[in-house]
Amino acid sequence: MRPASLLPLFASLTGLPGVGPKTAKPIAKAVGGERVVDVLFHLPFALVDRRARPTIMEAPVNEIATIEVEVIGHRPGRGPRQPYRVLVADPSGEMQLVYFKAEGDWLSRLLPVGATRLISGRMETWEGLRQMPHPDYVVPPEDAAKIPPIDPIYPLSAGVTARAMAKVVLAALDHAPRDLPEWLDPALVRREAWPLWFEAWSTVHRPNDAADVSADGPARQRLAYDELLANQLALALVRRRLRRSRGRPVVGTGAVQSRLRAALPYALTGGQEQAIREIAEDLASPVRMLRLLQGDVGAGKTVVALMAMAIAVEAGRQACLMAPTELLARQHGKSLAPLCEAAGLRLAVLTGRDTGAGRRKLLAALAAGEIDIVVGTHALLEGEVTYHDLGLAVIDEQHRFGVDQRLTLAAKGDDGLDVLVMSATPIPRTLTLTAFGDMDVSRLMEKPAGRQKIDTRVVSLSRLDEMVAAIARALERGAQVYWVCPLVTESETTDAAAAEDRFAHLAARFPDHVGLVHGRMKAAEKDRVMQEFADGKLKLLVATTVIEVGVDVPKATVMVIEQAERFGLAQLHQLRGRVGRGSDASFCILLMADGAGKTARQRLETLRDTDDGFVIAEADLRIRGAGEILGTKQSGVPEFRLVDLDRHAGLMEIAHDDARLLLERDPDLNTPRGTALRTLLYLFERDAAVRYLASG
Repeated sequence: MRPASLLPLFASLTGLPGVGPKTAKPIAKAVGGERVVDVLFHLPFALVDRRARPTIMEAPVNEIATIEVEVIGHRPGRGPRQPYRVLVADPSGEMQLVYFKAEGDWLSRLLPVGATRLISGRMETWEGLRQMPHPDYVVPPEDAAKIPPIDPIYPLSAGVTARAMAKVVLAALDHAPRDLPEWLDPALVRREAWPLWFEAWSTVHRPNDAADVSADGPARQRLAYDELLANQLALALVRRRLRRSRGRPVVGTGAVQSRLRAALPYALTGGQEQAIREIAEDLASPVRMLRLLQGDVGAGKTVVALMAMAIAVEAGRQACLMAPTELLARQHGKSLAPLCEAAGLRLAVLTGRDTGAGRRKLLAALAAGEIDIVVGTHALLEGEVTYHDLGLAVIDEQHRFGVDQRLTLAAKGDDGLDVLVMSATPIPRTLTLTAFGDMDVSRLMEKPAGRQKIDTRVVSLSRLDEMVAAIARALERGAQVYWVCPLVTESETTDAAAAEDRFAHLAARFPDHVGLVHGRMKAAEKDRVMQEFADGKLKLLVATTVIEVGVDVPKATVMVIEQAERFGLAQLHQLRGRVGRGSDASFCILLMADGAGKTARQRLETLRDTDDGFVIAEADLRIRGAGEILGTKQSGVPEFRLVDLDRHAGLMEIAHDDARLLLERDPDLNTPRGTALRTLLYLFERDAAVRYLASG
């Protein structure tokens, strides 16, 4: 239950002055939520300085000015499309105030002839005459205080004006508690010259200069650090929960591992061997393992995971491998089956498609200990699925698996469940700390021997017909081809390629050979098409980025990415990794729109020139920023409201270290400062971490 001091922040927007049910909807859309705190977290991105007080003729064109004028006369438009003009003057000259769609007599009341008014807006010229279209402010001189000297500019949505947003933000600020206990170390606040909590919010929403809203300014840095510290505390508490619930040492004999090595058609890389040693040491420890196995596309993470599961089986326990989709689970099962059979491991695949007597038999065998390794989705740790002695859980595509799920996972396994999580997305260190700060990390930097280098080329979209002809030749040779588009359907607001249109175009050229998959399709239909492609029934798969992970088709040797400049580098690298999985030469064609600029070409040339995912991820972080590297819509990745990871990366390092130190000094956060830190966790909605503290 949230502290009473925070309740005003989590109240409905409709409790703010002037915000009713009707006006609350567009505001909620703009700020990303329906509560007061969502408005408070809605940060300005720029400022309008209204302090300049020139005369009409002194005011610089295309700049904001606040001018005292006398109203001379009104000139209504002659038709519905003609603007309404109000003539005003001061001792230096005359100008017009221009209004479009002026209705009723409100302009006569706002600007009565002969009255003096303060106007503030952008000065323009039209046919040699000075004018100010739709002034932002028009007030009598005695109400000059109603024109803010500095106006913060907020992101808006349809139905919300800049004035309305500024008004609701200030109302939210008035509702914010001013007396929350300080959760930061006073020495840190002094050293960084940061303001206190409420003072920081006041500075951001009532700025005096550009530094007050800048990501590098003291106020924004303070607020960003608060959010980063809350995130790192939550991750540190997950880690501690695993460490507190001591595990059972899992020590392998080496027998199954030896049989697996003998069955492999290649030697393991040095990086794989190092990762296996690190995992084996963790498993042998009485402290429960929580380790991230991070590797580039094709680095051999699955084989390392299989060796880890073999250690658990050698110790007399069971292991499970969880994938984000049924399709990927079945592909894992198919790829692991020959190795498991050669090593004498009893493998089963369990997904939602398994029903009836077959499912009941499989579950009974799992509970009786007659299955060593089970592969499936995250449902393996829920409901009716029980184990004889589950010792290790391996989770693929970790970025889809958040803090709440990790805390749930920590409670599984009677004698402590060791956890190995895998990420196929190479992630820069800052982002690794952001999402995985509670984990030990193993990195696979090499690719296994025999992995094909992918010939990557940047081609103009104007050569589309040539590309289709080349695809025809590839299909005649027996190759399979991916064709990726940025959108599902044609859009009125963008000219980006649509998968459905491209599918229709290619299906007309290659009838009976083309399939289509995208995120709006039902899961069963999407899986059916992808399975037909995997089985070779379809030769050409048109898709959106749903194929970014989890598709393993060795005969697919060509990847075409249409309008590649619209994708991030890390995402393009993941897509490229869908080919080059067999013995044949593979190609990735980056189709670039003719209108793409120099920067877009440089980005794509970076991808052309290197296949090192970690180098590409760092370049992507520099170019695009952190927001899209991991995909913020995926549940495991924290969606920061106040943090700009490009500008606040250094703060992440401090927050990571501080969170660990804080819990060492005050494990249960029971001191006065610990209580304040609980408030911080609630403020940033790391409620799972607080519930864990409450559970003891």
